[in-house]
Amino acid sequence: MILPLDYFQQDDVLKLGQDLLGKYLMTQIEGELTGGMIVEVEAYRGPEDRASHAWNNRRTRRTEVMYRVGGTCYVYCCYGIHALFNIVTHQAGTPHALLIRAIQPEIGIETMLKRRKKPILNRSLAGGPGSLTQALGIKLSHTGFLLKGPPIWVEDRGISVDPSNILSSPRIGIDYAGEDALLPWRYRIKNNPWTSLPN
Repeated sequence: MILPLDYFQQDDVLKLGQDLLGKYLMTQIEGELTGGMIVEVEAYRGPEDRASHAWNNRRTRRTEVMYRVGGTCYVYCCYGIHALFNIVTHQAGTPHALLIRAIQPEIGIETMLKRRKKPILNRSLAGGPGSLTQALGIKLSHTGFLLKGPPIWVEDRGISVDPSNILSSPRIGIDYAGEDALLPWRYRIKNNPWTSLPN
C-alpha cells in the first residue's frame, strides 16, 4: 500500500522517523522499478534544531521546499557531489524533515548495481544517503515532488520494527550544530547489515 500524504503530516518527526523504519522507498525512473526497505533515517526538527537547514526559520531558495506540506521530497546537493533525499514532514509551514540514509535493496537490484557501477551486491550499494539516491535514480530535479506514486513513493508492506530493535545515536556530519549535534536522532534497525557504518 502506498502511504498517503497525511502519514507524513504527523507533528512528531522523531516518532515518524522511527515508524518509517521497515517501510519501503520505491522509485520508477526511466522505466526502471527499484526500491528496498528503509533501515536508517535521521530526523531534523527545524526551526529549533541547529542541524536543520531551516534552523531559526531560515528560508532560502534551497530550503523553501521544507515549508511545504508533509510528503514532499527535499533533495539537496552535499559537498557539491551527492544528491541527498529527504522527506518533508508535518503541516505546511513547519520545516521538519527526515533524511533517508540507507535501504535494504530488494527490487531492481541489477538496475541499482548498474547505476552505482558496482559488480556485486553489498552494503555499499545503498548504505549511505548519497549511495542510496544514486542507486534509486533520485536526482536534484526530484525536489518538490509529492510522494503520491511514480516517480517516488513509500509503501507499507506490513513490517513493524519493535522499538527494542531500533538504535538511536547522534546524527552524522553536523559538528557545526553545537550541542544539537549530540541529539540521538539517527535511527537504525539493530543488527541490520544494510545500514551505513556506525560513527
